[in-house]
Amino acid sequence: MNAQSGNFHFSHAHLAGLGAFVLAISLSLFDVSFSIVPLMLFLALCVVAPFLPASSFFLPTINRGKSGRNAVAITFDDGPDPRSTPGLLSLLSKYNVKATFFVTGEKASAHPELIKEILRYGHSLGNHSYSHDNFIMFRSTRELTKEIESAQDTFKKFGVTPFVFRPPVGITNPRLWRVLQNAGMYNLNFSCRAVDGGNRWIKDLSKRILKRIRPDDIIALHDICPKDNTRLSYWLKEIEAILSGLDQRGIAIYPLSELIGRSVMSIASENENAHYL
Repeated sequence: MNAQSGNFHFSHAHLAGLGAFVLAISLSLFDVSFSIVPLMLFLALCVVAPFLPASSFFLPTINRGKSGRNAVAITFDDGPDPRSTPGLLSLLSKYNVKATFFVTGEKASAHPELIKEILRYGHSLGNHSYSHDNFIMFRSTRELTKEIESAQDTFKKFGVTPFVFRPPVGITNPRLWRVLQNAGMYNLNFSCRAVDGGNRWIKDLSKRILKRIRPDDIIALHDICPKDNTRLSYWLKEIEAILSGLDQRGIAIYPLSELIGRSVMSIASENENAHYL
């Protein structure tokens, strides 16, 4: 499957901006003071939209699958972490689950052995920027491009090229559309999360996920050791409760690529022909 099977189109922001401009001109024919209203509404949308992970306001964003089946995909952000990743990989293997790890280039460089283990277990990798700068969407296009491309360069050292990008904290901006298009990538967020604060708030994590889960959801969790190391075992039990809870409900866990119908990454084989996952 080609990573470019879905090209970017005009975003809702383009259409909303054009609509606001046309409406402003139309209203100005009656009273110039009225023309400010649609323009102010458009500005308000532009301010709020970056903080809505499910929004495709600035660029096409995948938040849910389209399998039409009683299935979900599971993703883990912010890793790898030498304290949490090994135990997590063992759990996923126990339940025969293939996940997508949205890792940072910085951590991938620091823990190459964990990246190799993630790939050895058959999981896929997504680009979560290089340094996980929570404010990267408010910086220059050059800095944003560097964050994404530097992470891509790191992943290529492992023979992997991710096609999917998840922005830190799920925040987007109007410039991300062009940056990803130039990189041959697409944006993906999520439709189900427990708002765990990067594993700061893990109490009843499984209950919060299982309460919200719906078919074709993309679940967002974190591969980070809780700051209180003594809670690592509790976190792993909560992850297992999610996996077993989905199984008990008859909800399958698909690889992300199968749920969304698009390639997540390519892996270069020894004969230099890539295959897609």
